[in-house]
Amino acid sequence: MVEPDFNTILFAFLLTLFAGLSTGIGSTIAFFAKKTNTRFLTVSLGFSAGVMIYVSFVEIFVKGREVLTGAMGMRTGWWTAVIAFFSGILVIAIIDKLIPSAENPHEIKKLEGGADEVRSGKLMRMGVFTALAIGIHNFPEGLATFTAALSDPQVGIAIAVAIAIHNIPEGIAVSVPVYYATGSKRKAFRLSFLSGLSEPLGALAGYLILMPLMNDTLMGVLFAFVAGIMVFISLDELLPAAEKYGEHHLSIYGLVSGMGVMAISLLLFK
Repeated sequence: MVEPDFNTILFAFLLTLFAGLSTGIGSTIAFFAKKTNTRFLTVSLGFSAGVMIYVSFVEIFVKGREVLTGAMGMRTGWWTAVIAFFSGILVIAIIDKLIPSAENPHEIKKLEGGADEVRSGKLMRMGVFTALAIGIHNFPEGLATFTAALSDPQVGIAIAVAIAIHNIPEGIAVSVPVYYATGSKRKAFRLSFLSGLSEPLGALAGYLILMPLMNDTLMGVLFAFVAGIMVFISLDELLPAAEKYGEHHLSIYGLVSGMGVMAISLLLFK
C-alpha cells in the first residue's frame, strides 16, 4: 500500500470540512428564501444519491474487493469485501434507528412551515436534538469522504459534493426550529454550522485511529465498509427525502443524472 503524502491528507481533510460545513449553507438559505423550492431540492437530493450509489458500486467497493483479493486470495477476499459492505450498512442503520424520528435530520422541514410553529421549549429542543442527530450521522460520512479522497482525489471530490448537497437541507432542519423558538438568526446559524463539524471530526478520528494501523487488508475493508454506508444513506435517506415532496419522476431524473455525471467524471479523469 502506498502511504499518502501530506498534501493528499490535507486535501482529504479540506474536502471533508467543505462537505460538513455545508449545513451552514442550508441555514443561510433558510433565512433568505421565503419558500422551499421543492422541485430543485428533489432533483438535487436525487442527484446526490445517484453520485453516491454509482461511485460506491463501480469504484469504491470494486477497489476494496481488488485490494482484499490481492492480499487474502480470491475467495477470502470476496467474502471479506461483502461482509465489510453489509457491516457498513448495519452500522449506519443502527445509528439511524437510535435517532428518534422527530429529531431525525432527514425529516426535512420546509422553510415556510416554521412560521406556523409556536415559540416553545419543545421547538428549541427539536432544533438542538436535530443538530445532535446530524452530528452523529455525519461522523461516518466524514470517514467515508476522507477515505475516498485518500485513495482517489477525484472520487473524493464527487463524494464531498454529493454529501454537501444532502447536508444543505439538514442545515435547514436545524435552523428553522431554533430560529422560530428563539427569534435569533445568529443562534440558529451557529447551531446549524456547528452540527456539520462532526464530519471533519470523523475524518480526524479515522486518521488518528486507523492510519497507524493501515495496511492493504484494512484499507480494502474500509473501502467496502464505506461503500455500504453510502448506499444505505442514498436508499434510506436521500431518495425518500427527495420523494417526500411528491416529485417522484424528478427524483429519478436527478438520480440518473447523478450516475451519468459520476460515470463521465470517472472516464474523463482516469
